[in-house]
Amino acid sequence: MIYYLADARWLYFLLLVPVIPITFAVMRRLRRRRIRRLGDEVLVGELMPSVSGAKDWARVILFTIGFFFFVIGLCRPQIGAKLSERKSRGAEVMIALDVSNSMLAQDYTPNRLDRAKLAISRITDRLKEDRIGLIIFAGSSFVQLPITADYVSAKMFLSNISTESVPVQGTAIGDAILTAMRSFSLESEKSRAIIIISDGENHEDDATAAAAQAREAGITVYTIGVGSAKGQPIPVKGGLLKDSEGQIVVTKLNEQALKDVANAGGGAYIHAGMDEFGLNPIVDDIKAMEEEEFNSVVFEEYDEQYMYFFAFAFVLFSIDFMLGRRKSRKKLFV
Repeated sequence: MIYYLADARWLYFLLLVPVIPITFAVMRRLRRRRIRRLGDEVLVGELMPSVSGAKDWARVILFTIGFFFFVIGLCRPQIGAKLSERKSRGAEVMIALDVSNSMLAQDYTPNRLDRAKLAISRITDRLKEDRIGLIIFAGSSFVQLPITADYVSAKMFLSNISTESVPVQGTAIGDAILTAMRSFSLESEKSRAIIIISDGENHEDDATAAAAQAREAGITVYTIGVGSAKGQPIPVKGGLLKDSEGQIVVTKLNEQALKDVANAGGGAYIHAGMDEFGLNPIVDDIKAMEEEEFNSVVFEEYDEQYMYFFAFAFVLFSIDFMLGRRKSRKKLFV
């Protein structure tokens, strides 16, 4: 069972959830200060015997919880109802994403890695019939997502990636290419491509030879350079990353290394920009390849769940409205 938010942008409104009770508490405190100016607080309270402070807090809590469920409803939560097998025609694309510490540099907003993840997430919307897989690498590489046409799952796996996903630091581009070559399906023979997204710095193996090997196998290798020639420091907990001599480490884009890999792999090198990251022209190139037919298993149907969240929020808002502010005159016990 897969849970999915169809419109997650509304989640930002959840930041208001703690603000509501805090604002009420501040206003209540300011109100008590004004009452003290009028006279003794206990005496003033006796003059307003019907006002219930407990009900005020109950209403705020009910409204806050109701607001929470209302926002979740706006996000349109869905549940994957079933697996569905279907045939598709297209290409197979393995994206290899560099997750080394240098990808935390802030040449882009918010940083290299998050900008790359955003670009990959957006590009899946263009891959209608193609299949995609995801590899992450630093000093070593492994398959984060096997080749699939289930783009919803691809986005879910993508969101969990960080620089801590691979414990061994470095930039083993060659190892990532070899891992990608082994990850294509047996059905695919012609339309296969590997996209390397990296700053290309401190590459530790013969990435050019690996790219040439991929080209001989009929696989095109593209590279996208992330970063700047000027370079940026690497943010870490407690400040900036420093070397053994106490000097701040500056990570720079190694364009030449990435160009060599792309040339050996028969593809192209693109420098990622802030507006156009570089995946769109590569995808256009991939779509021009000869299409192949695949059998894919995906979560095709989703059940909408938003109405249950709206209903619960409505119930809480209704109780809040009917509760009122006055103390109840009826007593349970005499």
